[in-house]
Amino acid sequence: MVDAGPVVKLNGGKDSFGWVQAPKQLTKVRAMPAAIEIEGLTKVYGFGTDEVKAVDNLDLTVDRGEVFGFLGPNGAGKTTTVQMLMQIIFPTSGKGNLLGRPIGDVGARQKIGYLPELFQFHNFLRADEFLNFHARLYGVPSDRRLSRVHEVLELVGLGDSINSRIRTFSKGMLQRIGIGQAIINEPELLFLDEPTSALDPMGRRDVRDLILQLRDQGTTVFLNSHLLSEVETTCTQVGILNHGKLIRVGNLDSLMQPTHCVDIRVDDLSFEVMEKIRAMATSVENNDGEMTVVLESEDQVPELARMIMDSGALMREFTPRSQQLEEIFLQTIEESS
Repeated sequence: MVDAGPVVKLNGGKDSFGWVQAPKQLTKVRAMPAAIEIEGLTKVYGFGTDEVKAVDNLDLTVDRGEVFGFLGPNGAGKTTTVQMLMQIIFPTSGKGNLLGRPIGDVGARQKIGYLPELFQFHNFLRADEFLNFHARLYGVPSDRRLSRVHEVLELVGLGDSINSRIRTFSKGMLQRIGIGQAIINEPELLFLDEPTSALDPMGRRDVRDLILQLRDQGTTVFLNSHLLSEVETTCTQVGILNHGKLIRVGNLDSLMQPTHCVDIRVDDLSFEVMEKIRAMATSVENNDGEMTVVLESEDQVPELARMIMDSGALMREFTPRSQQLEEIFLQTIEESS
């Protein structure tokens, strides 16, 4: 993996060796490593003609404090990737670091939380007993465990179910207690595999709010999800996986730059102006005054607005819009298939 190298405090001049000299002493610290660093990660099932690459030579870096959305159709390799990072299964080749330590390092694992897509819990335990058990597994100090259990139950919306047996929980409540065990150790890195799959709209909102709260506290969240609206709301970075290959990765804002597309609602637009719009646009969809106009250049957007206003037509809406994540996702998958 790449070594970030030394970083020094800039509170003094450089000495003859190029170090930055503090007024009284030389200060040297190291840059904090990325939360996730993967190099050439590959998982192959089968042999010969039956060989299937579930994950194919994956390179990926996720910085600290990011909420990273890992997207892909069913069978793309998302869950396999997370299971390799959690050492539930072992890679065929490749390597990686989590929180600056090799995959499987015990010290790093104490700082990682994980909610798998499919889980089974000890259903004879009460909610507080279950979280206390996992807190003990993580090594949470005894004088912190009780207060942390109560904090987490409130965070996941199960404060009123503290004495309830897990066997009595609904599917949505099981999802919530699963998230609870994933964050009981106050992780620096959190893996969530379809964390809202069993939740109603209010539950999904609660989980989104929790993810944003964790991000604000500095936790790195790696999110597998099929709900693209959820990813769009919470994630800062996204990667799109298909057939085991990472085909697109980047900052969500940069992927969703405004397109030269304008939604317009207008009354009393003359035939002549409509023809001028068609002449300047790449395409026009018009449904009784509700139009979507695609332009070749962003510079044409104010020109289009001025043309309609000067014509005397009544413009009720003029909205340049960004490409939705769903459109980007589908286009990327189709181009790579």
